[in-house]
Amino acid sequence: MANAAPLIVILAAGKGTRMKSALPKVLHKVAGRSMLGHVLALATTVPGAEIAVVVGPGMDEVRNEVGRIAPAADVFVQERQAGTADAVLAARAALERHGGDVIVLYADTPLIEARTLQSLQAALDAGAGVAVLGFQAKDPTGYGRLITVGGNTLLAIREHKDSSPEERKITLCNSGVLAFRVPDLLGVLGGIGNANAKGEYYLTDAIEIARSSGARASVVRCPEDEVIGVNSRSQLAVAERIWQDRARQKIMLEGVTLIAPETVFLSYDTVLGRDVTVEPHVVFGTGVTVADGVDIKAFCHLEGATIGANARVGPYARLRPGAALGPDVHIGNFVEVKNVAVGSGAKANHLAYLGDGTVGAGANIGAGTIFCNYDGFFKHKTEIGAGAFIGSNSSLIAPVKIGDGAYIGSGSVITKDVAADALAIERSAQEERPEWAAKFRAVMARRKAAKT
Repeated sequence: MANAAPLIVILAAGKGTRMKSALPKVLHKVAGRSMLGHVLALATTVPGAEIAVVVGPGMDEVRNEVGRIAPAADVFVQERQAGTADAVLAARAALERHGGDVIVLYADTPLIEARTLQSLQAALDAGAGVAVLGFQAKDPTGYGRLITVGGNTLLAIREHKDSSPEERKITLCNSGVLAFRVPDLLGVLGGIGNANAKGEYYLTDAIEIARSSGARASVVRCPEDEVIGVNSRSQLAVAERIWQDRARQKIMLEGVTLIAPETVFLSYDTVLGRDVTVEPHVVFGTGVTVADGVDIKAFCHLEGATIGANARVGPYARLRPGAALGPDVHIGNFVEVKNVAVGSGAKANHLAYLGDGTVGAGANIGAGTIFCNYDGFFKHKTEIGAGAFIGSNSSLIAPVKIGDGAYIGSGSVITKDVAADALAIERSAQEERPEWAAKFRAVMARRKAAKT
C-alpha cells in the first residue's frame, strides 16, 4: 500500500555544459528564483511529501540551495553520470526508507504546475502502477516517444536514438517526469540495463519492466510549454518568457492593470494588490509587495520594497531593498530610495537620493536632496520629522535629525540636528560685483581677437 504522501526525487546532477557557465545549470534563475528553487517549491505544495535531491560530485552550491529552500530535504550524490535510472538509484536510502509512491522531477524543468502533479497522483489513485507526464510536441525530434494503446495506456517509452522510423512519427513525447506506485520499485530500477545507443541506464525502461510484472502504465498529458527543459541560455530565455506570460495573465485576472503587459517583468514572489496600475517598462525584482490602488509609472525598477495603498511611484524611480513607502506617498522621477521608511503622504517628487533613514508623514523632499549616508566606512541614518520641508538641492550629512515641521533652506548642507519648527539655512554669503561681467567679456574678446 502506498504512503499517503509521496517521496519526490529531484534530479539535479547535470553539469549543464551548454550553459557555458561557472554556475551549475540548475542554479540559473527564472523570475528571480533558481530553476532548482522552482522545482523545490513545487514539491513543497504536495502535503507531507518527503524530498530527496540528487546532485553531482562537488556541487556544494546546489547542496546549499537545497538547504536554504527545503532544509528538511535529503541530498544524495550521483557519483557517475550514467543515466536517469542511475541517478534515481543514488537516492536508494530514501527509496528503501519510504516504500510508497515516488515522483521523479528534474531540476532543469522549472515550469510544471501544482495541478499537473496532482494529475499524476490521480492517475496512480485510478489504478496505474506508473504514470508518465507526456505532451504533444510541435517538433518531436530528440524526445522519447510514448507508445500507447487505447488513448492513455502506455506500452513503452522509446528514446529518439533507439526509435524505429515508424516510432519517430509519433508526436506524443516523454517529459521525463514519472510517478510510481509499484510494490518493488528498487527491483524495477535494478532490472534496467544499458544496452542502448548511449550506454546509459534509462529510467524510461522502467515502464516495460513494471508492465511485465503486471503494473498498468498511464500517460498524463500537459501543455508542451509546461515541461520545457533548460539546457542552454536560449532555452533559459524561453522559460523566462513562458513564466512571465503566465504571471502577467494571473495578476491581470486578479485585478491589476498592465498598460503594456509584455514590457513588465515580475519576480516569483511579487505581490500586487487590486486596482494597481503598472505602466510600461517596469521591472519588479524579488521581495516587492504593493498594496491596493498604487500607480506605478513607466520605467521604474523595484526590489525588496513595500508600497502602501494609493501611493504613486515614478516615472523613472528606483526602489531598492528596505524601501518602505506608506499610504499616499509620492516618489517621482529619478528618485532613488534605499532602506528608508517613508511616512504616509510624504513626497519626494524629483531628483533625490534617500538612503538609510526615515521620512515622517507629510514631509516634502525637494529636488536634488541627498541623504549623505556613507562616510566611506559606515552607513548612518537621516531622520526627517513629520511635516518637515527640505528645500531643493539640500545635502543632509548623516547622522542627522530634522525635527517635525522644520524647514531647511534650499541649497543647504546640514551637518547638525535641526529642532522642530525651526528654519535651518547653511549658505555662503552672496557677493555681487557691479559691471564685472561686462568687463570680463571685453577682456576675453580682446584676447580671442589677438589669437586670430
